[in-house]
Amino acid sequence: MKAIMVVGTTSHAGKSLLTAALCRILCRRGWRVAPFKGQNMALNAYVTASGGEIGHAQAVQAWAAGVTPRVEMNPILLKPQGDMTSQVVLKGRVVGRVGAADYYEQYFEPGWQAIEESLARLGEEFDLVICEGAGSPAEINLKHRDLTNMRVARHLDAPTLLIADIERGGVFAHIVGTLELLEPEERSLVKGIIINKFRGQRSLLQSGITWLEERTGVPVVGVVPWLDHAFPAEDSLSLLERNASPASSEINIAVIRLPRISNFTDFDPLESEPSVSVRYIGLKDSLGYPDAVILPGSKTTIADLIMMQRTGMAEAIQNYAAAGGTVMGICGGFQMMGRMLADPEGIEGQEGRYKGLGLLPLKTVITGQKVARQRLVTSNFPQTGLPVTGYEIHQGRSHLLDVESPDNEGASFKPLFDDVNLGVVDSTQSIWGAYLHGIFDNGPWRRAWLNRLRQQRGLKSLPTGISNYREQREAMLDSLADVVESYIDLTPIMPYLGK
Repeated sequence: MKAIMVVGTTSHAGKSLLTAALCRILCRRGWRVAPFKGQNMALNAYVTASGGEIGHAQAVQAWAAGVTPRVEMNPILLKPQGDMTSQVVLKGRVVGRVGAADYYEQYFEPGWQAIEESLARLGEEFDLVICEGAGSPAEINLKHRDLTNMRVARHLDAPTLLIADIERGGVFAHIVGTLELLEPEERSLVKGIIINKFRGQRSLLQSGITWLEERTGVPVVGVVPWLDHAFPAEDSLSLLERNASPASSEINIAVIRLPRISNFTDFDPLESEPSVSVRYIGLKDSLGYPDAVILPGSKTTIADLIMMQRTGMAEAIQNYAAAGGTVMGICGGFQMMGRMLADPEGIEGQEGRYKGLGLLPLKTVITGQKVARQRLVTSNFPQTGLPVTGYEIHQGRSHLLDVESPDNEGASFKPLFDDVNLGVVDSTQSIWGAYLHGIFDNGPWRRAWLNRLRQQRGLKSLPTGISNYREQREAMLDSLADVVESYIDLTPIMPYLGK
């Protein structure tokens, strides 16, 4: 099978973004392309049509390639839980929870088998597979158990591109050091170097490039500038680097940055709205007076709820809601907004019963069986009859109290969608909760929800007859590919692909 391997000198070198760009570039050149990442550690997940979980970045890369995301594109997904353990998702399905020390003893062989099988399936159906590595391929203390980098390249005999981030400094040392630490048979596969995130004039870098090519014998096939394209990051560390939209925006939305925040890609469509500022708030930060507060998903819902209560953020949100503020919870955030959460088996590591925020008439029990599926429903609020697509990923089973129950203290709650178990909203449309990830991807629904916030501010409503976020994402991927293609030269690797 034909493949290209993309590895980086460090984490966050830009492998995911450049892999997506290559998928779109080569797709436009007529190749049937599939992305691949053997093992991914991420809390941003996507649910495929078959109900399997993969990293969200691999789903975006699949869309860049013009194909449907599938579990073979990311056969191993590790979802950190915060107690030195991770949930292991193998070929789309949860198979266990394990600590780092035990993971490779228990899952190395099954993991490599899943990688081989997935690559074989992709090789049968596609002309070319673009394989992304993870971290660095030169971690000498980890190489014997590295499932993701040069083991894959050697298995496929794939020409490899080495990407280095010049923004963090020391780019030449990173490149030379990485190549020096590769085994000879691994180094021989590296056919090109890409220097990423460059700011400045290329001419000022040329003497260093000349030296690097003479020193290593590997051509520098591209110097890619700093790109401001929104692209889903794989972990929450990127939120610390993310710049909020201008504070002068008409609508200001605060997303609570939970310790184990997951699927914060849910909010990319909000950040794409020119009139909206999205700000991520740490648990010890001041909540302020935003137009809406969003409680996102969490890999460890109960532990994050406890941290909110300990830091005072839970009380701040309750006070904000009592004063008429708009609060929305998605997935784990939805569960937190209820009256009670229970984990009788300690699935998340926090066995027992816990008091929620009490904003919704909801009780949730964490169970071992995960729900992971795509959904198509019809909205009841904020506008009736809108088709809404998204996906569920949760282990809790939530029970809504009867809307007429005296326990609701006079408040009235209605189903958010035609599936009464998927979400709820109060009569004032101030308190929202839903299990549906990707809800804001739906353009008309997103605008209808934002228009309620705008009405409260006395602002003119935005038009709701707009496309869904996927069309914006398509334009973004085309733009990304256009820019990257103008700065890289794939000629040195094409002979290895029979071109």
